[in-house]
Amino acid sequence: MVIKCIHTGDIHLGMEFKSASFDKKQANTRRLELWETFNRIIDRCKEIGAHILLVAGDLFEDDYCTISDIKRIDSMFREISDTKVIISAGNHDTLGKRSLYKLIKWGDNVHIFEPNTVSKLELGSLNTVVWGLSWDKKLERQRLIDGIKVEDNSKINILLAHGDALSKESSYLPIDKNRLINSGFDYIALGHIHKHQFLSPNICYCGSPEPLDFGETGSHGIIEGQISKYNTEMEFKPFAKRKFIIKEITINENIDYNEIIDIIKTIDNKESRDMNLYRVVLSGTKDRDIEVNTEDLKEYLKNDFYYIEIIDNTTPDYDLDKIYMENSNNILGLFIEEMRNKGLDNEIVKDALYYGLEALLSEKVKK
Repeated sequence: MVIKCIHTGDIHLGMEFKSASFDKKQANTRRLELWETFNRIIDRCKEIGAHILLVAGDLFEDDYCTISDIKRIDSMFREISDTKVIISAGNHDTLGKRSLYKLIKWGDNVHIFEPNTVSKLELGSLNTVVWGLSWDKKLERQRLIDGIKVEDNSKINILLAHGDALSKESSYLPIDKNRLINSGFDYIALGHIHKHQFLSPNICYCGSPEPLDFGETGSHGIIEGQISKYNTEMEFKPFAKRKFIIKEITINENIDYNEIIDIIKTIDNKESRDMNLYRVVLSGTKDRDIEVNTEDLKEYLKNDFYYIEIIDNTTPDYDLDKIYMENSNNILGLFIEEMRNKGLDNEIVKDALYYGLEALLSEKVKK
């Protein structure tokens, strides 16, 4: 028996991106795009004739979803009635007493594992046993999976869980990776870590199908493939509509304002700039007389990027030695000396020095 399978999770439907750096309009667009990508995952199940859709937790956001959203999810799962949808609820879509999961009757093809203890779902027609568990609270420090072992090696055995196999002291269902490797499962589908990664050929974090912020750069998508008793072939499939991309540009004091704009325009090809979300970090030394107003730069560049935000980490090209020598007997010289004593290797001290210099020098000019 060969099982066609899609493994996803950490979709976070309903997320409002309240802590994101982009504005409310962009946040709402991104929220809708999560639904769009979820719909494409359903379509992909139809396209490949998936036997199983594994959802490794954080399907939706407890805090933001409504019963209308939950019914919408259910209706989409009902579109793939020939696919068994198996869910392990995570820390953002918990299966507690007041869980949104409990507000509706799910389609016959949907199975949601109970919380706090590992249970099994027998799929006789597929000669398969899927093991899993859900969360019923936001934190889980117990090692609920460690020690689990396959019982019947004549069947395909799959483990589905939302937890942390990368940190031994995690508060998010810590999992011992080495024990997993020796547990005998044909495939282990994990969620919680938003970057896709294979811990072994048959143990995988699916990652989030859509990146959620600038902490989630790189490719995002789903895990797709085939599972059989003696051969598992699951692989990453890029699926995200957009990427979060961070670019650093190093400038010097000889580059003027318009040149900075021109350089930013060339950081990527037009196709990518028109599709993805960019954070540009300016570093290096700038002409001390140039004021880099990041909001103005964004306005100049808005027609060249789908979305762009700019961080200015440049420092003015002050000649500290010269300024100190010329002002050693006044407050300016004393300020430079004090900052040097605190250590200019410290970024906070360095920033304070340049902000202070700018203020003191401007006062000196006024006089």
